[in-house]
Amino acid sequence: MSAITRPVLNKKQVEMNHLLHEAPREKHFITGAQAMAEAVKRANVDMAIAYPITPQSEVMHLVGDVFAQGHIKEYYRAEEELGTMSAIAGASRAGIRLFTATSGPGLLRGLEAIVSWPGHRVPAVLGILTRVVNAPLSIQPDNIEMAYMMHCGAVMLHAENQQDTFDFTLAAFAIAEKVDVYIPVAVATEGFFVTHAKGYVNMMSEDLVYKEFDPVASPVPAMDNETPPARIQRDAPVQKSNFMSYLIHSVWQQEIWDSNSRAMKYIYEYLGGPIEVQNPGSDVMILASGCAAAQAREAHRYAQEDGLSVGFVKVRAIRPFPRDEIREALKTAKTVIVPEHNIIGWLCTEVKAAIPNGGIVHEGPRVFGGMTLPVELIMFEIYEALGIEHKMKL
Repeated sequence: MSAITRPVLNKKQVEMNHLLHEAPREKHFITGAQAMAEAVKRANVDMAIAYPITPQSEVMHLVGDVFAQGHIKEYYRAEEELGTMSAIAGASRAGIRLFTATSGPGLLRGLEAIVSWPGHRVPAVLGILTRVVNAPLSIQPDNIEMAYMMHCGAVMLHAENQQDTFDFTLAAFAIAEKVDVYIPVAVATEGFFVTHAKGYVNMMSEDLVYKEFDPVASPVPAMDNETPPARIQRDAPVQKSNFMSYLIHSVWQQEIWDSNSRAMKYIYEYLGGPIEVQNPGSDVMILASGCAAAQAREAHRYAQEDGLSVGFVKVRAIRPFPRDEIREALKTAKTVIVPEHNIIGWLCTEVKAAIPNGGIVHEGPRVFGGMTLPVELIMFEIYEALGIEHKMKL
């Protein structure tokens, strides 16, 4: 069997700030899956590992095409999700830049390995293309799976649209590899609503790529002939059932969450901050993330046309959660409406805990199981909060 030959590509390596803020861009009309794959192309990824699951399959199929075009050094399909995520952890020890993606039940199946990534200081980027995980079986959009990821220590970004998906994924590689962070970054967006729908995305030339990963400069040395595994083992007592074990685990978990917090300054540097605020100081504030932010943005536009005292907060970063920024944005609000694409309201819970007057946070509206979120649902809540008579019936 003849070997597969791939083209040798000459690309200019640049800093992430140049890619995101300085390089000229051209507008393209592409799907969210294409946007994530195009970001991987420009991220100068060393290795991608995949296992298919709808709606993630489209992303990793396109990343496979990126590999075939010569933009990624290595790519292979694992045998199942846990194997994929375990392979990512193992490959990370070689000191390389890594990407994978998953969806719904695939995320839950690989979660045992994924939640070990922060503690093992694996600076991989994980795409999460959200879908239903509850029975009865469905492949429709629902972001309840993000709730399972929120407590493992990984940085989490939530993309509203195709442009966010491109920018967040590209920025994620730089954030993950910072010496004072060096933990995984997950970029989530709603399956189908974004992954299989087209939108306008401004992208820089594919001849520009992020500078190569430098394992020597990382806080966790790569395992090679000069740095064998025996030299990396630092916490020999960690698996023993004694006080030292508890202390080591406690200190290390604290360090992981401190690393998570330190990612915030890079979220400001690369993405302009963890939230976006429009019409601050309004009586009613709509706060949302992901696809719900797109619907909330439209409801805010309707409210402005009606002359109503309504503002809008889009949350980009779920971890680290922007408590101070949200507290400031909501400090004069009388009612906060939090639309979501899940039944449990994980974002609503976070917001209630973040502000001193959590009682002003309204539960919903929420849709789940793949349902769309009509703007009318949000407008109904706005009218109710402002005490305005209306003819809407739900």
